[in-house]
Amino acid sequence: MGRALFFSMMLAAGVAQAGSLQALDDKELSQVSGQDGISFAAHVSLNDPTLVGAVSDSRLSLGFNGDGQNRYIVFKNVRGVVDMFAVSLGVQTRPDGGGDYIAIGLPGYVRYTNFGFESLSVQTDPNAPVTGNLGSLNINGVVSLQGQVRLWSH
Repeated sequence: MGRALFFSMMLAAGVAQAGSLQALDDKELSQVSGQDGISFAAHVSLNDPTLVGAVSDSRLSLGFNGDGQNRYIVFKNVRGVVDMFAVSLGVQTRPDGGGDYIAIGLPGYVRYTNFGFESLSVQTDPNAPVTGNLGSLNINGVVSLQGQVRLWSH
C-alpha cells in the first residue's frame, strides 16, 4: 500500500470519527462547554549579537517628568533569550456561583540565557551618549512556576 493511499485512509477515518457539522439553536448552544482554553510557548530573542546585521548600540528608554524636567532611565544593549513553555489562558466558573473568571496559568518552565542589559543610567537626553553606569544585569538560569493569576469583575 502506497503512503498516499495510507494517508488518505487515515484522514478519512479521522473525519468519519469526528462527525459532521450541525447547526445549534440558542438553547443547545448554551449547553455547550469547551473548557480547554489555550496554551502557548514562546522563544524570544532580543538583540542577538550572533545574527547578521545585529545592532551593537541599542537602548531602551523610559521617560519621566518631575519638577518640570524630563529624565530618562536608559537601559543600554538589552539582550538575551527567553524560552517559556505552557502559559495557559482559560475561562473558569467561580466555585461560589458568582460568575466566570479568566485564569492565566503561570509557565511551568522559563529559561533565561544571557538575558539582561549592559548598563543602566539616568539622563536628561535619551539619545545622548551613555556616560554613567548604575549597574548591569545578566541572567542565566531556569525558573519553574505553579499556579494561576485570576481576573474577574464585580
